[in-house]
Amino acid sequence: MTASSIKVLVVDDEPPIRRLLRAGLTTQDYDVREAGSVEEALRSIRDGAPDVMLLDLGLPDRNGMDLLAELQGDGAPFPIVILSSRADEAGIVQALELGADDYITKPFGMKEVIARLRVAIRHRLQQQGERPIFQVGGLKVDLVRRIVTVHDQEVKLSPREYDILRILVQHAGKVLTHRFIIHAVWGGIAEAQNLRVHIRQLRQKIEDDPEQPALIHTETGVGYRLQAPD
Repeated sequence: MTASSIKVLVVDDEPPIRRLLRAGLTTQDYDVREAGSVEEALRSIRDGAPDVMLLDLGLPDRNGMDLLAELQGDGAPFPIVILSSRADEAGIVQALELGADDYITKPFGMKEVIARLRVAIRHRLQQQGERPIFQVGGLKVDLVRRIVTVHDQEVKLSPREYDILRILVQHAGKVLTHRFIIHAVWGGIAEAQNLRVHIRQLRQKIEDDPEQPALIHTETGVGYRLQAPD
């Protein structure tokens, strides 16, 4: 999928933000459509689903969370990246748990927006045709044989550590909330502190410098993100 074929729906009630995004994205050959409200967004989607949506949470007619929940309830076939002026962790966590693929807080730079869009689209494509071998930097994970190597040296992980890494690999580039990981790995019965301990142990085994991790990134107050392949 080339940039010129990628349709981006920008849903934001601020015309200056929409103009900024249109200008920045069209220079990269993205096909940009705009909506200033939930109803306009739904009409646009009915006319033809985008490949990815940039969604502001503060819309005039309905809350952006309502649109997100409605789209995910219908099984939205496209990734959704939240644009939010609020840096409150609770709102970000709620959006991610409703199914958003990523979030960007305002003010933002166009390079960041474009990078996040590319990762969200690539993540959705990987989910649709998941690869048995994952590799980023010196880390290689064979999801079929359950073998993890770092710089060609096999690394022994505990079952919990492997389960956490597998979830991160399956969603590489996407922010996973603490609750999402705990539910996937422990069935929802665990404390966030337990997850933090396992993440620390995992970093000790797969990071070149566990004190300055380059693979497993912490999204403060939200969760974790595994570095996606280039």
